[in-house]
Amino acid sequence: METMEGMTRTHHCGELRAQNEGQEVVVCGWVSHRRDHGGLIFIDLRDRSGLVQLVFAEDRIGADQFPKAESLRSEFVVAVRGKVSLRDKETINPNMDTGEIEIYAEELRILNKAMTPPFYIQDGIDVDENVRLKYRYLDLRRPEMQKNIMLRHRVAKLMRDYMDKHGFLEIETPMLTKSTPEGARDYLVPSRVNPGKFYALPQSPQIFKQLLMVAGYEKYFQIVRCFRDEDLRADRQPEFTQLDIEMSFVDQEYILTLMEGLMQTIFATIGEEVKTPFLRMTWDEAMERYGSDKPDIRFGMELMDISEYVKGSDFKVFKSVLDNGGQVKAIKVDGYANIPRRELDGLVEYAQRYGAKGLAWIQYTEKEIKSPFKKFYSEETFQKIKEATNAQTGDLLLVVADKPLVVAQALGELRLEMGRRRGLINENEYKFLWVVDFPMFEYDEENKRWKAMHHPFTAPRDEDVQYLLSDPGRVKAKAYDMVLNGVEVGGGSLRIYNSDTQEKVFEAIGLTPEQAHEKFGFMLDAFKYGTPPHGGLAFGLDRLIMLMAKRGSIRDVIPFPKTQSASCLMTQAPSEVDSKQLRELSIRTAVAPKKKAETK
Repeated sequence: METMEGMTRTHHCGELRAQNEGQEVVVCGWVSHRRDHGGLIFIDLRDRSGLVQLVFAEDRIGADQFPKAESLRSEFVVAVRGKVSLRDKETINPNMDTGEIEIYAEELRILNKAMTPPFYIQDGIDVDENVRLKYRYLDLRRPEMQKNIMLRHRVAKLMRDYMDKHGFLEIETPMLTKSTPEGARDYLVPSRVNPGKFYALPQSPQIFKQLLMVAGYEKYFQIVRCFRDEDLRADRQPEFTQLDIEMSFVDQEYILTLMEGLMQTIFATIGEEVKTPFLRMTWDEAMERYGSDKPDIRFGMELMDISEYVKGSDFKVFKSVLDNGGQVKAIKVDGYANIPRRELDGLVEYAQRYGAKGLAWIQYTEKEIKSPFKKFYSEETFQKIKEATNAQTGDLLLVVADKPLVVAQALGELRLEMGRRRGLINENEYKFLWVVDFPMFEYDEENKRWKAMHHPFTAPRDEDVQYLLSDPGRVKAKAYDMVLNGVEVGGGSLRIYNSDTQEKVFEAIGLTPEQAHEKFGFMLDAFKYGTPPHGGLAFGLDRLIMLMAKRGSIRDVIPFPKTQSASCLMTQAPSEVDSKQLRELSIRTAVAPKKKAETK
């Protein structure tokens, strides 16, 4: 292979324009496409900036150079010296940024050859994701993937600049810390020098950033890696990146306004104007209207309570639910009364997938009203429901009856599904809102105790402190989530900053004073030395970039992601380690080692 010696790159491929005509340039990159026209060979050369067309003319390049050009194949790495020329008008390519020019090659160096890739290095490929992840270094060459990663870089830089401008200090917190089982599962790291003891990789820097407030740093931020050993989805990874923020001597309104300014700053990089202030909505209102604490407000189709119209009937499903404190709610799908029965049956299964026992409906067709519970109610009742829901002839009502949280979950998901099917969601629109006043606790049926909905350091509303121990389910928190297009992109709260309240919260979630001190004693001790009022939040950088890049999975905006089984197909991690390493760590596994295949 040849070298770059004496041939320094002068321009990136995608930079050259008509104003560069006549210049001698050196470009480097990967062969993207090759077209052989006998005495003319055309090469599209690609680097991270884009493509440029090279022309190898047999009568203009050295006799030793043209055969090399003939040998070029896809993904060969080359350096080329040549002159920039304007293309003839009829050959201008409007689909390339460099489409007005081409480079007539004068010298070619083949820096490295390449095997035929397992898939085309181009946008929009239809390839199994596992193949893309196995050959991630090739997948990352594709222009759309490189744009995603470069967008990630620009957003991270803008975040740093914005936080610096507003007086925040970037401070690193430990990667090896103490396990905090209140929340998702920790990734544990054995300590060789302390046999039988373990560090945990941080689920977030929560405790440390609060201690930095105790230490008087007032404004902290960090773009930090975090780790959670949990089941994965399209928007979850075992390791992820967040913009972590904490500040002292501020109120909630200051935090929300400051973060709205941050969104304006970073979305400007993709040409989006973000209007402020964002809509504010309480958790109760979000659940009541949308069945979700992260509602997509790009379209309507809100949940409507029809309990008062269907009570007092012999219809056992509704009667049983209402007698036991449940509710009957509906969503209205405009112009869809003539939905095929097969599709209705599919929606029943869809609702059951999200906890509902079933799904009922009312079809206000041109000829009649159709409903599985029609015989239990009068025509007048259906007319009242029609008026209450503002339904028109031709509309469909989908109805769920159950406990309030089940109704919210099932109807909320049905709303999103019908919004997609009916084309109601504008994919080019960005709709932000804040969801505030979350419940402080949620009841854990499995363990029969209350647990913190966010984390146990979230401050309760002042008027609810009196109910921490007597009625935890009534307590609302000074918590807030930023929601964008139905995705929670960030969340936080004002924090507890005195020991008495913190100890009450630990008691409310079932921790004895001894257990609380064992897990968080250093934090409780710190609170006794003059802790300022403080609060903060964290943004999921991966999710935010996913939405900005209009991708369906965060794996498309993370350089080297894991699969849904938390494995890396490229490096084959996680992998077994040898017995010597385990002995050094004083670890014995319950999984029997695989037997090595016998050799003959």
